[in-house]
Amino acid sequence: MTTATWESRTPAGHYRFRHAARMEWVKLWSLRSTWWTLAITFAGAVGMAAVVGAGTKNASGDLTNNALAGVIPGMLTIGVLGVVVMTGEYSSGAIRSTLAAVPDRRLLLAAKTAVYGVSVLVLGEAGAFLAFLAGGAALPARVPPPSLGQPGVLRAVVLTGAGLCLIGLLGLGIGAIVRHTAAAIAVLVGGVFVLAQFIVAIARPVIGYVPISIVGASLSAVKPQGDAQHHILSPWSGLAMLCVYAAVVLGAGAWLLVRRDA
Repeated sequence: MTTATWESRTPAGHYRFRHAARMEWVKLWSLRSTWWTLAITFAGAVGMAAVVGAGTKNASGDLTNNALAGVIPGMLTIGVLGVVVMTGEYSSGAIRSTLAAVPDRRLLLAAKTAVYGVSVLVLGEAGAFLAFLAGGAALPARVPPPSLGQPGVLRAVVLTGAGLCLIGLLGLGIGAIVRHTAAAIAVLVGGVFVLAQFIVAIARPVIGYVPISIVGASLSAVKPQGDAQHHILSPWSGLAMLCVYAAVVLGAGAWLLVRRDA
């Protein structure tokens, strides 16, 4: 359904959050990129988890963290989808119709954030649980698979799914700031993945604050991973740090969205 159709159904000036959210829901799930991204994310999560599980030699390592490694590549795809959700309308020019229908730009960004955030949270949790199950199923017969009832395992799986959601919101915020799809993806990949690794190489103590390390070493970890040596954050501190990153970027995007022309 187009924005114009929604506009005809709701009198001008009477748009509320629920109207904007319904419109954003239709737009999100009508994008082919949404379905392709989900297919790639789920296939990558399950495939990598199975490969890592099959290659496990003994049960001394963090088997849960190994299985959830399949979710890490999904950080990139979910982040890129967040960028596209925001910048796609600028590329096509549809943002003018959207802003004509929903003139309150902060309301519009709030609706986009809520719809995308809830969708990716549910899908991120599903991907994390699928990766966990696939990794456990692929373990050699001599290695007992981890269970959700073991200390820290359920927490690791749930927080990994939440981490994917926050990375997706980070991409959405970058898209609101940059507005150009290719440039925003470059900022996401360069800042979150490439530049982060460079910073870690020259300043090892900050490794625990890098988003990819937070998801891979804090949120998805059950056993300690050298906290004192590598300065890895605790799972809940890592989740809080990702929330801060997403909030700051989305806040900057909202500030710029209100002050710039479409």
